Amino acid sequence: MAPTSKADKKAGDVAAWMFNVVTSVGIIIVNKALMATYGFSFATTLTGLHFATTTLMTLVLRWLGYIQPSHLPVSELLKFMVFANFSIVGMNVSLMWNSVGFYQIAKLSMIPVSCLLEVVLDKIRYSRDTKLSIGIVLLGVGVCTVTDVSVNAKGFIAAFIAVWSTSLQQYYVHFLQRKYSLGSFSLLGHTAPAQAGSLLLLGPFLDYWLTNKRVDAYDYNFGSLMFIILSCTIAVGTNLSQFICIGRFTAVSFQVLGHMKTILVLIMGFFFFGKEGLNLHVVLGMIIAVVGMIWYGNASSKPGGKERWSHSLPTSRQQKHGGFPETTEHDGKV
Repeated sequence: MAPTSKADKKAGDVAAWMFNVVTSVGIIIVNKALMATYGFSFATTLTGLHFATTTLMTLVLRWLGYIQPSHLPVSELLKFMVFANFSIVGMNVSLMWNSVGFYQIAKLSMIPVSCLLEVVLDKIRYSRDTKLSIGIVLLGVGVCTVTDVSVNAKGFIAAFIAVWSTSLQQYYVHFLQRKYSLGSFSLLGHTAPAQAGSLLLLGPFLDYWLTNKRVDAYDYNFGSLMFIILSCTIAVGTNLSQFICIGRFTAVSFQVLGHMKTILVLIMGFFFFGKEGLNLHVVLGMIIAVVGMIWYGNASSKPGGKERWSHSLPTSRQQKHGGFPETTEHDGKV
């Protein structure tokens, strides 16, 4: 039975990852078309609509009985909402205030920040091969995406906030699922309504500040509405698959393997929009990044690739009743 169970887990990991890749790449393409073709530049409000649609999905699933009642303290929900909303706002502002090159460097820096969080908070230790493979991924994606790099003070602050809030938000997804024994659907059922409400309330004002345009004055038409609906529909899968992947893996693995989506977006961009950006150093960067991802997958799954040397995550009720052992343990997540 053990080999079958291991095979089933591996198949589930692959399915979860492919689900995230397909929905993430899909929503990027749809949003690019929505903004470029129809001029809908209200990114924060659109994200609020995404979470509103996700909230509707969780309500339907709860009504059908697929989501069981669960508990998440308000204090934990508020902390998560702060991290998540600062992540969304920070990334949007960072993109506006920084060059594309520095924006990409900031995104790449989320991997070492996520590693630091795991080392400090979860007492994770990485093997030499795991560290080197992460470095190879960073090098490859950097070669692919980083071009012009210019830095200014307010752009640096925005990028700093975006990097740390995004890393904390992704770490917290994994933390909350483990601490409160919450499934991906259950955690989304707690967090999506809070994010939808806050982003729909603040989004129009933030978007006006960023674009000097009002979302209520936008010239909506059939085409733009169809793309907004399509974006919101795909976003349900994107939000859910992110929680599933971080729950099954870790925030670091999600970041490392997540750069496969960056490469796929580049390839599809060349395919759909022309090959003028496709040159030798971009292709070389893609190859380096893919090699690094394969190496990371192998290195981190080996004994000693990623180890937790002491139990660091207190649980609520489960720990009091012996739900999690207090002994040193391997981190079985890839």
